[in-house]
Amino acid sequence: MTPAHLQRHLSTRHQSSVGKTADFFKRKLSEFRGAQNHMRAASQTSATSLQASYQVALLIAKAKKPYTIAEELIAPAAATLAETMVDKKAADAIRSVPLSNDTICRRGDEMAGDIVQQVTDKLKRAGSFSVQLDESTDVNGEAQLVMFARFKDDIVNDIVEHIVFCKPLPEKTTGEDIFNLIDCFFTEHALDWKRCSHVCTDGAASMTGRHRGVVSRIRQVNPNIQSMHCIIHREALASKRMSPELDSVLTDAVKVINFIKSRPLNARLFHKLCDETGGDHHQLLLHTDVRWLSRGKTLQRLWELREQVCDFLSEHGHPLAAKLEDQTWLAHLAYLADVFGRLNELNTRFQGDDKTVLQMFDKVSAFMRKTDLWLRRCEKGDVSNFPQLNSWIADMKQNILKTVKMHLAKLSAEFQPYFPDIEDMCTRHDWIRRPFMPSSMDTAPEQLHESLIDLSSDSGFRLKFSETSLTQFWCCVEKEYPELAKEALYQLETFGSTYLCEVTFSALTHIKTKQRNRLQQERGIITAVATLQPRLQKLMSGRQVQVSH
Repeated sequence: MTPAHLQRHLSTRHQSSVGKTADFFKRKLSEFRGAQNHMRAASQTSATSLQASYQVALLIAKAKKPYTIAEELIAPAAATLAETMVDKKAADAIRSVPLSNDTICRRGDEMAGDIVQQVTDKLKRAGSFSVQLDESTDVNGEAQLVMFARFKDDIVNDIVEHIVFCKPLPEKTTGEDIFNLIDCFFTEHALDWKRCSHVCTDGAASMTGRHRGVVSRIRQVNPNIQSMHCIIHREALASKRMSPELDSVLTDAVKVINFIKSRPLNARLFHKLCDETGGDHHQLLLHTDVRWLSRGKTLQRLWELREQVCDFLSEHGHPLAAKLEDQTWLAHLAYLADVFGRLNELNTRFQGDDKTVLQMFDKVSAFMRKTDLWLRRCEKGDVSNFPQLNSWIADMKQNILKTVKMHLAKLSAEFQPYFPDIEDMCTRHDWIRRPFMPSSMDTAPEQLHESLIDLSSDSGFRLKFSETSLTQFWCCVEKEYPELAKEALYQLETFGSTYLCEVTFSALTHIKTKQRNRLQQERGIITAVATLQPRLQKLMSGRQVQVSH
């Protein structure tokens, strides 16, 4: 900053400014600082628009909407609202957010990749984990394989469930092909098969085949793995078979519903009839075998609209109209609506996140005992457990009672092979559910008795047991009683059903519609159903900020 040096620089580099006054140079300094502030504001706007782009892409993925909705609807609507409620400057800032179709798709893929990376990192840190697998065909005829993992997360100190991947099977869906796809994923992400303690499947031949099933192939690399047949599928299979008489009633009921629902004109006329008669409902429900709750809901709706259906069939001269005037047929329909309503209640109790296999076995055991109770009461002529049947029958007809008893006995017998030793399964792990009960000692392994005595005598853990969930409690116990907690968590991390896979397939039907059947949703579905949040700051740090133009 020597004056002579400054004078030489001015005369050699800025000859046009030689001889200018001090006010000229002050004005140039003010202009330079103003340009700096403008660049800072532009940079800040670009960074904010990049963050907004990721957040909008996440919302679109969670809502399972097309990527084009951002540019076609969200951006114009947000800009209109901002201009109306705030000012034009706010609307211009919203229009600068990059929300094109390709941008939203790219953002979703990046977030899905980050979620998968988070899950695989957690699996590597976990001592063990269990998985559930299921395969289904989408609207385009492509086979999709979904896998979820359940494990203890040290960060939240609880057992968590996360989607691991959703991948298409390019060719066949044999057990060998499914295993190779999973094994490639494990190899790519450096996951150890030895840490996989349980695998839960739907019981299909490709999954549970003795020689070539997925479970058999996994046992070749991990002989200690335990397999579980989805409890929800087992319950559905056990309740599927009926006596010929009741099966005939169900078949006739489906024919009646299809006559009305499969013809648009009949559906409209029936809707108008229900309006005129003041019915609680205006349409029947179609029956679908593959849906768990379809049978119970379909029969319940038909029972509630039986009078309107009878009038409609009689008006159209349908031969099944006589069935809806037959007291015995209606009694059987009432019983089917009641009993499948009970089965639907059991099924819905299995559904949901964070369901332990111990809870699910308890519910199965309770239902089997209730089935025996209903049978004993029916033998005495009491059908009060089936309210619709009970209200319909004034004098108990022996043939109806015989049919009901036969079905209840068959239902109880069908559950036995699908759930053998259910009582033993429920009591074997009582020490996990009730560690502070004196009787729990009888169900614990011999080598854990001393640790269980110490735990049951700890008043601090007794208080924590009443304040936290079962999984959180045993995660807290692990620090002081590692061997005891390890055995408990081994049982609690087991999947009891493939419910999460089924939910993912339902989400896939919303995303991959007939109009979007060429989309490859391997990563889009992960962002849609994942419970983990993507690390937006990390993703943004690797992207160059750029506004839309």
